[in-house]
Amino acid sequence: MPAYILGRVNVTDPEQYAKYMQLTPAAIAAYGGKFIVRGGTKETLEGPEETNRVVVLEFPSYERAKEFFNSSEYQAAKSLRIGAADAQFVLIDGYLPS
Repeated sequence: MPAYILGRVNVTDPEQYAKYMQLTPAAIAAYGGKFIVRGGTKETLEGPEETNRVVVLEFPSYERAKEFFNSSEYQAAKSLRIGAADAQFVLIDGYLPS
C-alpha cells in the first residue's frame, strides 16, 4: 500500500532552502518515492489560510517512507534545511480501494 509524507514548510531563508531542495529529489528517488506536490499555487478553501509551502511525497510503502526520512541521504539534506525553514512532516498510510 502506498504511503505519503505531507510537509508544511515556512521558508525563512530562501537561498539556503534552495540548497536543501537540490538534494531532496535524489534522496526521495533512492527510496522509491516521488513528488506529488512540490510547492505551487494553492488556495485555502476552508479553515485558516494556509501560508506555508505544501509538499506531498508518495512512497511504495509506509516502511520505505520511514527509511527515506531516517536515511543518511535525507539527513544530509535536512541539515541544510535547519535554520532555513520551520517544517512539519506527517507520514500517512495510503488507501487502496477493495
